[in-house]
Amino acid sequence: MATSFGALCNDFYVNQKLALKMDLPSDRETVLHLFDRVRKTHSTMTRFRRYDEELALESSRQDGDYEWLALRRTSLRTGHVNPPSMEQAYSLHKLLLEIAPYHLTISPLDVDYLELLFGFDLECMANHDEVIYDALLGHSPVADLLHVPQAKITEVQPVFGLSLSEAGDLQATFEVKTRTKTRRGRASRRYREEPISLFLTLRKYGPIDQIEDLAGIFDRLAHWAETLAVEKLVPNLLTPIARQITSSNA
Repeated sequence: MATSFGALCNDFYVNQKLALKMDLPSDRETVLHLFDRVRKTHSTMTRFRRYDEELALESSRQDGDYEWLALRRTSLRTGHVNPPSMEQAYSLHKLLLEIAPYHLTISPLDVDYLELLFGFDLECMANHDEVIYDALLGHSPVADLLHVPQAKITEVQPVFGLSLSEAGDLQATFEVKTRTKTRRGRASRRYREEPISLFLTLRKYGPIDQIEDLAGIFDRLAHWAETLAVEKLVPNLLTPIARQITSSNA
């Protein structure tokens, strides 16, 4: 995988969500016209699927590099997993912001928020929560808070939020996601081989003045996401967690 972010983890992905206040049209002709238009530009997206409360168009997952589009009642989501470049990572997202408003009659007043997410998956066979505890808390006061004789760490999933604008309409969130445990704190067999996930989410709340403004908002979110990933997430979350995973496996 060519992206520098992808070289730091097992899987890197870029997801977008356009959240709306009113229901999107779901009639057969409208949806098929939109999906056919996407397929003309992204020719590998040939799998049309129906899930609970979701219609999806996906590419093959054989090579690890794949794209997907999901239409729900009040949101339109897109994603690219293991993109060869950041330009390609953004391609599907930009296309949907350009064409979806006209296929789905989306109004500027209808926009609740636009969200861009960078995801980093790290394979970890050790106890996820103990790894995060050791990697991020160390000798901090919070570590001492959780240091109880004969007790076992059962959940460490920190979330940190920032407001990036004076009005509070542009926000960033750093999140560490560990996988599900049983009620007794043991790793569930179902999730034993699941990764630790790190999420950087940028969100710009609406309404917007013109539907064409979505393209500029996306560029702003992408700039913030790349900056925060390079300057904050990688050195302060990803690197120490990756080192701890290596140490735990040694």
